Parts: sequence; structure tokens; C-alpha cells
Amino acid sequence: MYHPRKNTIIYNFFSWYIQYIIKKDFSLFNYDKIELKEDSSILVLANHFSWWDGFFLFYINKKVFKKTFHVLVNSDNYMKVGFLKYLGAFAAENKGKDVLETLNYAGNLLDDPQNLVLVFPQGKLYSNHVKSINFEKGVMQMINSSQKKINIVFASTFIDYFGKRKASAYTYLQNWENEEYVSLQLLKSAYNKHYENSVIKQTQITE
Repeated sequence: MYHPRKNTIIYNFFSWYIQYIIKKDFSLFNYDKIELKEDSSILVLANHFSWWDGFFLFYINKKVFKKTFHVLVNSDNYMKVGFLKYLGAFAAENKGKDVLETLNYAGNLLDDPQNLVLVFPQGKLYSNHVKSINFEKGVMQMINSSQKKINIVFASTFIDYFGKRKASAYTYLQNWENEEYVSLQLLKSAYNKHYENSVIKQTQITE
């Protein structure tokens, strides 16, 4: 598998740069404030519709969660976007056993309360206008390979322009108080309920 790399200079530069381009390219970036158990890691499950998605959550982590950021990406993005590996990106190099190793690695990351792991359950990019979010099976492998002492956070992000030249971005967050037993169907159902509620909130915004 492809692991994250450490380089403080590169990390600090892109940490600043991500904040800079969000403020430069968007007229507004609004997100919820939620309370979490501080002694537990964070697994963020998010919709995936744009190049910006990981950067939005990286920014929120920097401002709110303040954990060590990790994100599961595909091997193409890991190789093509060279700096991602220095921002906590990891990926499966091949299919089969390497995918399982990568998911188990993510589970081990979640055993450290200082870590945050961002996952896009859809597995690839979809329109921002989809009605529901599909979940790949790997999410449960990740959770089951951890000690399950995790804050599970649902994130739904939407972009609208309204009357401005630059878009406004909104990320709706929910701390899911999960039961001890978690199944893929339960997780998917709970996330999609959050997603539907987020869509309602988003469509109620007017300017």
C-alpha cells in the first residue's frame, strides 16, 4: 500500500495554501460546530463530488477537530497529486490483499485518539445533486479492524452561487451516536438520513 509521508515544510505550506485558496475562491465557507469525545479518534464519512472535498474537511479539521489528518484516496490520485501524501493521504496500491491491508491500516489509525480518518464511502466522484449516497463495503472492514472507540462524523457538503460570482460552500456535520453493533446497512441508512436533512437545510437558504 501507499503510506502517508512526513515533511513538515511541505505540510505547513499546503496547510496554509488550502486555507488561502478556500478564502480566495469561495465567497463563504460555512460549517457546523459539533461536540465530540476528545479521547477518541474521528472517522469522517463524506459525500464526494469535487476536487475540493478533501480540502474542505482538512480545513475543518485544522480549525475545529485539531486531529492528525488522514484521508483514504485511490492510487491514481495518490500518484498524480504528489503533495497529498504529505497531508496524510494513503491508498491501496493494488486490488485484492492490498485493499484489505489498507483498510486494516485505516482501522489501526482509528485506534489512536489523536487521529482523524476521512473516507468517501462512494468510492468515486458523483454529482452534487445525487439523491442518496452509496456505500462501498470497505467502510465496515475499516471499522471492524479497529477497537471501535471512534467518533463517527457524517459530513455533507454542497455548493451554491446564489447572487455572487464566487460560490458559497456549506458542510453539514453530525456526530452519529452509534450503537455498539454497526452494520453497513445501518451506517448507510443513518448517513443518508443526515444527507437528506442536509439537503433540506441547503434548499432553505435564500439570499
